[in-house]
Amino acid sequence: MTQKTSSQDDSNSTSDLIPKVTGIGGIFFFSDNPEKTKEWYAQNLGLEVNQWGSSFEFRNANQPEEINYLQWSPFQRESDYFAPSKKEFMINYRVQNIEGLVKKLKDSGVTILDDIETFDYGKFVHIMDVEGNKIELWEPVDSVFTAMDMKTTK
Repeated sequence: MTQKTSSQDDSNSTSDLIPKVTGIGGIFFFSDNPEKTKEWYAQNLGLEVNQWGSSFEFRNANQPEEINYLQWSPFQRESDYFAPSKKEFMINYRVQNIEGLVKKLKDSGVTILDDIETFDYGKFVHIMDVEGNKIELWEPVDSVFTAMDMKTTK
């Protein structure tokens, strides 16, 4: 077994600070009947559903001992959660260093729709892409979901 040198440790902690997307955090879409949609996916495709939809569990490629989550959620069609986007879906991206990323996006002229909000399970902010899609950025605290010991789709 090899040990990391202090320079390797420094480079890994430095790369953890780079403001960037690290993966998909969620897929959200409109549905005429979210409860019926969740039931259909549970019965026909084997998803473990919860009040939000289904939480998919996966491992962090850089830290395989860490469990991460992706949320799949049908939203009631009349919901304004995707506004001002006119699209029927919204993607949530997992990010690291959300504050640094928001600064970088502002400096690039990207439309930031709200302030960063902090919850026990992570930090969130919403932006608009060049095509008018609302995007949710999430700096997760996955350990909160792990501690909930909920059923997940694996």
